[in-house]
Amino acid sequence: MRQCLTSLEGGYYTYRREGRDQFGQKGDFITSPEISQIFGELIGLWLVAEWMGQGRMNHGVEIIEMGPGRGTLMDDMLRTVSRFKDLASSIENVFLVEASPSLRNAQKRLLCGEKPLEETEIGFQCMSKHFGLPITWCEDLRFVPSTLSKTPFIFAHEFFDALPIHAFQSVAPSSSPVQTFTTPTGPISLNNPNPQTQSHQWRELLVNSAPPPTTSPPPGKDPPPEFELTISKSSTPSSLLLPTLSPRYRALLPILGATIEISPESQSYVADFARRIAGSGSKPPSSTLLQPDILLQKQPTKPHPSGAALILDYGPQSTVPPSTLRGIRSHALCSPFILPGLVDLSADVDFTSLADAALGASEGVEVHGPVEQGDWLLQMGARERAEMICKELDKTGGDEGATKEEAKKRIRGSVERLLSRVPGKGMGGLYKVLAIVPERGGKRPVGFEGGLGD
Repeated sequence: MRQCLTSLEGGYYTYRREGRDQFGQKGDFITSPEISQIFGELIGLWLVAEWMGQGRMNHGVEIIEMGPGRGTLMDDMLRTVSRFKDLASSIENVFLVEASPSLRNAQKRLLCGEKPLEETEIGFQCMSKHFGLPITWCEDLRFVPSTLSKTPFIFAHEFFDALPIHAFQSVAPSSSPVQTFTTPTGPISLNNPNPQTQSHQWRELLVNSAPPPTTSPPPGKDPPPEFELTISKSSTPSSLLLPTLSPRYRALLPILGATIEISPESQSYVADFARRIAGSGSKPPSSTLLQPDILLQKQPTKPHPSGAALILDYGPQSTVPPSTLRGIRSHALCSPFILPGLVDLSADVDFTSLADAALGASEGVEVHGPVEQGDWLLQMGARERAEMICKELDKTGGDEGATKEEAKKRIRGSVERLLSRVPGKGMGGLYKVLAIVPERGGKRPVGFEGGLGD
């Protein structure tokens, strides 16, 4: 997935192709910020509400967005935040974590206009058109400074679904007393059989070349897949480790044919979020989580935990994702194994795994959600905001009658698309929202059945 999506040589997001845009009606998919400005405005309001609830700090606030797309979400957020002068003046920097040079340039044009982009030690920087705020682009979150005195508000919209996964399938017990597993340097035999050999075993699903097609595809149809998933004939290091790290995975092992997807990179990112908000303190890493970097990046407890993370993506609320790897092309699902670099790839997000990773990384955070996007937007006032915009149209001059009514219909229709739970037509049930906030005794944030006074 990483190679197909972010390789500098032909990656879907990182390789620039003239006349091709991944986003929008002419691209392969359209995201919530592109559907309605209200989506970004409400996320901006959530930031305002969290800032107020945490004491209205007057300095040291940072905004971090993971995978900002074309910059539409951040543009709508900053426009909203600019109306709250005290918050706007407390923001010291905006960090955009972006691996694609072409998308970085698109974000810069939207957020900064024609102002020059300057190279820095950690990436690139430009002054935003929004209240002169500096925006810094980094290729990875590791390059974004992590300082206990800062208050980071981190946003990840449709970021985790594009991170690499490992897939495993439960198979019948092995009859061989000696187990052999595959490594990059060749097969290795285990003299002491793994406990899996006495029961069902996890075998990794690996990408292999597909056999040559026997016929040509009909005109206008997708080409045959160039690759396919095959089940490993023996254990791999990943299959011996990853599925053993959580009781959720272990509970599925006895089910013959059960398939699970695990994203260690996702767990590592969300653990970083938690440590930026509250530090890692003295809490040891949980044995049920994969956090290989926690010992290397251990920080003291943050004196005053502050900030928050908001994750919006698609996936089940509590179950482990099974076989969800998919390709997306021209607004339709397709095989993930055709046209490498020309097809978007994604997999469902395991929100429970993200919550476990955050709680295991820092004793100073708590997690709320996931809740359905439709419920979250309703609680944040999506329909009320749509009606406000419609009333503002009535006050403006210019075209009258049918033109304004059509504009109102579009505004209301776009919001209903974000709220609707109708499969294939709406995004309200498919997408989920999860928040990581400083520990505060379980008091719910706004949008999670909480209010400013809670």
